[in-house]
Amino acid sequence: MLAVQRLSHSFRNGAEATPVLHDLNFRVEQGEMVALLGSSGSGKSTLLNLMAGLMKPTQGHILIAGQAIEQMNENRLAEFRRSHIGFIFQSYELIPHLTVRENVELPLVFQSTGSRERKERALALLAQVGIGDKAELFPSQLSGGQQQRVSIARSLITKPAIVFADEPTGNLDTKTEKEIIDLLIDLNQNSGITFVIVTHEHEVACRTQRILHLRDGYLIEDSRQDGAAG
Repeated sequence: MLAVQRLSHSFRNGAEATPVLHDLNFRVEQGEMVALLGSSGSGKSTLLNLMAGLMKPTQGHILIAGQAIEQMNENRLAEFRRSHIGFIFQSYELIPHLTVRENVELPLVFQSTGSRERKERALALLAQVGIGDKAELFPSQLSGGQQQRVSIARSLITKPAIVFADEPTGNLDTKTEKEIIDLLIDLNQNSGITFVIVTHEHEVACRTQRILHLRDGYLIEDSRQDGAAG
């Protein structure tokens, strides 16, 4: 589903280049739930942006569903992201003047999906993530955990090949954090959705099937977790 090959990246300031990622190589198979673990400054945010097609790497290749995204032009890449990649954000990124249902439907608007189909798919996903009764409320009327469930439903509405979650529990208390991770695990196990979860929290990473541990731009560990979903 995802292949990172000989990936390196540097940020350039005039003639000076600052390396941030060094010769990364790994694969994520379809249906896996993988944590990208690293502290601040480890390079995990840069790697996330590269994998999501938001930046071009200095060197190397990134393949999603067999397609090398670093070779795509901006228009093709934008189209590819809309149809193949889902995002879950730490700060939810919901539009306050749209209802919960309308927020979930929004990615389908950009795909010119008809209003009836958009509504049906959004309501089905909201029920799946446990907030079907909140569909016509506004984000400000929801708790943080409920808003993150809306964000999760929105990330799945286009039936993406892979979902990137950027610190999805970073704004949540411990109880709600567990509920959100439980939900992601359930979606992974019962719907076969591929997740890459970016986190600095060992407690979150240890719930996934596999941990890719970054330090100072290097992949220092690639470990599988036995019984991680418990």
